[in-house]
Amino acid sequence: MSDCLKISDAASLALHAMVFLAANPKRRLAAGEIASELHVSEAHLAKVMPRLAKADLVDSVRGPGGGFVLARPASQIRLLDAYEAIEGKIEANHCLLGRKSCGAKRCILGGLVGVVNARVKDYLAETRLSKLSDVFGSE
Repeated sequence: MSDCLKISDAASLALHAMVFLAANPKRRLAAGEIASELHVSEAHLAKVMPRLAKADLVDSVRGPGGGFVLARPASQIRLLDAYEAIEGKIEANHCLLGRKSCGAKRCILGGLVGVVNARVKDYLAETRLSKLSDVFGSE
């Protein structure tokens, strides 16, 4: 179960790495190069990338000249695909406590949690990597 109001470090790394790969479609990029360009921990990124490969979002090659490339065109990959590869399916959640009810007569946030979660999920579902490939510049 995942609450999209909270984006973990691993999910953030996955999203950024996928967009960076989309910005560099002609090159196979090593985890170290991606981490360096994103100014993030290579060790942490090295744990994220195999999860993206397992979800068939990236192809990986080991050894010299190895690295990662998108498994299909950037226009066919949504941010939601990368997010859910790390966090699992986003489920509708309307409570900060992750419950159906906390016992109060009404939500202390007036339904804001549900609205924000739905909007974040919609954005992730509607946004393709190709739409963001210029964020890091391209070759």
